[in-house]
Amino acid sequence: MSSPPDEYYTDDRWNNWLDRLREENIDPESDDSARLFFNLLDDATIAIAKVITDYEDGELDADAAAKELGRIREIVLSEVEIGNEEKLTLVDGIQTSLVCAFYTAEEYIVGGPAEEGTVEEHLRAAAAAEADEEDLDTALAHCVQAGTLIVEGEELGMDVAEEIEYGLVADWVNGLDSLGRALADPELVEEDE
Repeated sequence: MSSPPDEYYTDDRWNNWLDRLREENIDPESDDSARLFFNLLDDATIAIAKVITDYEDGELDADAAAKELGRIREIVLSEVEIGNEEKLTLVDGIQTSLVCAFYTAEEYIVGGPAEEGTVEEHLRAAAAAEADEEDLDTALAHCVQAGTLIVEGEELGMDVAEEIEYGLVADWVNGLDSLGRALADPELVEEDE
């Protein structure tokens, strides 16, 4: 097993990232701030990817994988107290991105990859649902279906991702992109980078 039970992700790991964030000067235009955002996001999606991989390898059954995903979700989606509004916005963006990654992992474990459509078709449908109807449930469902295809090995074309207007779907796509990278190369993000 790639990770012992209860060690895919820990409260301490998440809190270490949050402590680092509290100490940093955040500038939305800064490469360092963007790198910190993606390191926090990638670190959590690597844990999700490891659960999926252990499930696929038969080291976890569906119930154990779902339980582990729930435990990780509880850690990273819990309310965070940070006094700085920009830092809180950064954490909110990370958590929003992770929502879709969690739903994707759960859907993949329960039902496997989407049987119809491509990553691109699902993401375009998600963007349309968000823009035209503000139907966020449908938008999320399409993102999750795209995500299951990414877990199965399909590529997330960045041309499609770049077309998506800023909003929840764009955040969810960040989570899917991070999950795809984590599945391709599940190395830990070093906290001192």
